[in-house]
Amino acid sequence: MKARIKFSEVGRRILKWIPNSLTLCNSLCGFAAILYTLHAHEFRFESIINGADSGAMNVFNTVAILIFSAMIFDALDGIAARILNAASMHGIQMDSLSDMVTFGVAPAVLVVVLTDFLYSWRISGGITALLYICGAIYLGGAALRLATYNVYAIEGSKKNPNWFSGMPSPGAAAALCVVIFLMPQFRDFFRDFPLILPIYSALLGILMVSRIPYLHAGRFLMSVRHNPQRLIVLIALIAVVTIFRLPGLAVIVTLYVLSGPVLGLYNLFSKKEPIGQ
Repeated sequence: MKARIKFSEVGRRILKWIPNSLTLCNSLCGFAAILYTLHAHEFRFESIINGADSGAMNVFNTVAILIFSAMIFDALDGIAARILNAASMHGIQMDSLSDMVTFGVAPAVLVVVLTDFLYSWRISGGITALLYICGAIYLGGAALRLATYNVYAIEGSKKNPNWFSGMPSPGAAAALCVVIFLMPQFRDFFRDFPLILPIYSALLGILMVSRIPYLHAGRFLMSVRHNPQRLIVLIALIAVVTIFRLPGLAVIVTLYVLSGPVLGLYNLFSKKEPIGQ
């Protein structure tokens, strides 16, 4: 009987480490993304000589894939914590620290390095400073967003768990990644406006610290089994990505980015209390 009790206690401890292990995978993806971004400089000489930047773009695409992979681990650790009843304050803090690396530092480094690599011949000292400021705004927005989330978790003051107040950091990182995926198809546009991506990252940073409501995608996915309407929406989203692939994913992510301001304006003009918290 004692042996069973001990095994049960050990088993529970192991189960409680599963969400933390998934969170660690999230942070490792972010760490790998940062390190791999720096490899783009190895192709700078080749780009100058041959006028080709395909090698570097492959690096940037791989980094975007790593960040998206981290989003999968980020979603799985929350699901595992709920299923295994292993949610804890330690796990919440660890999750936010991992998100800071993967969805804060890694995307900011990616935007700065990519812009500097592709357009260094067109960027003056003043524009370089603007580039760094845009990256800093995104990074600061992610840090403040995650700190706010932790405060709500500690105080238990979140009014509606199905909504965020401000764009969640994984959503902001996804918005940047889909742009990088599509850059080869719109190369001329980005060459004419080299600061479009940094400015977009700064806007995302501002959205993260705003009080604009954004849907909690993780809770939305967890509720599809009990909500036929949400299940239909999920199937439709999967179908769009399956049929249209990257453009379909880009449209979905962009609509998510725009959904917050649209809903915020609706709340403002209808004088309703903000949904998010």
